[in-house]
Parts: sequence; structure tokens; C-alpha cells
Amino acid sequence: MNTAILLIGGNIGDRPRNLQKAAELIAARAGHITRKSALYETAPWGGVQQPDYLNQALVLETPLGPEELLDTLLQTEKEIGRVRRLKWGARVIDIDMIFFNNEVITLPQLKIPHPQMQNRRFVLAPLQEIVPDWVHPILQLTVSQLLEACTDTLPAHKLATAAP
Repeated sequence: MNTAILLIGGNIGDRPRNLQKAAELIAARAGHITRKSALYETAPWGGVQQPDYLNQALVLETPLGPEELLDTLLQTEKEIGRVRRLKWGARVIDIDMIFFNNEVITLPQLKIPHPQMQNRRFVLAPLQEIVPDWVHPILQLTVSQLLEACTDTLPAHKLATAAP
């Protein structure tokens, strides 16, 4: 079994329902979600004017390898209604693989750990809630240490605890 740390988010439509649907589809297709963070409302990143996001971190136990999991996540996004138009633009759902075991993966379509995660409070805040001691395999810092050092000033407000 592999452990993947995911971040799901979106800012179009019924945001809580879209995150719930993403988690349900991921669990049905890719393995067992063992932990979920609370929902976090976060300011959009990347300088594009748009509504705030809801984000949630997930711990997934999966028999899939990283590329197979990526394909599954991309298909899940598409099924929920994701259309890729503008980088950092508004979206119904976004599913990012942040970590995969303790692996470092550099492929054209997949980079693990996520190359910008340490610079984004909207990623680190929900991760810190469920995997605070997870060590970044390149930077050799825990998620908690990365959050403490993060210079991103965009807010990430915890809204509600996750259902089991």
C-alpha cells in the first residue's frame, strides 16, 4: 500500500459539495481515505481576480502507483466538471498530489513533492492539521516547520472539522 497526501479545492459552484464528491470518488476509485482536514476558506493564489477557495487535505492509502493515481485524479476532476482554461483560474475542483510516500518524482506530468507547496499557506494549513510531522523529502523539514517558515500572507481560515 502507498500513502498519498492530497489537497482538494475549488471556488465555483457548491464548493462543499464538490469537495465531498471528489473525496467520495477518490475513495471509490483509488483506495481508502484515512484522514481529512477541516475545510479551509482560502484567498485565491496567483494574482487572478476570483472567488475564495475551499480546500481540504486528505491522506489516501492506495494500491495505485503515482502515475496511475494521477490519471485517476485527473479523470475525477473531469467528471466533476473541471475545465482547464487559465492557469491559476477559477475551477470547480482541483486535486493535487502533494506527497506520494516519501518519494521524489520528476516526470513531465508529475512532480512530487508538489514543487510550490512550501510557498503556499492554503496547502500547508490543512496539511499541518492532519500530517504535521510529515517530512518533505527534499527540504528535510516537517509540514509544521514549513508552515512556520512560510512567507505567504494570503489567509487560510479553518471553517469546520471534517466528518470521519
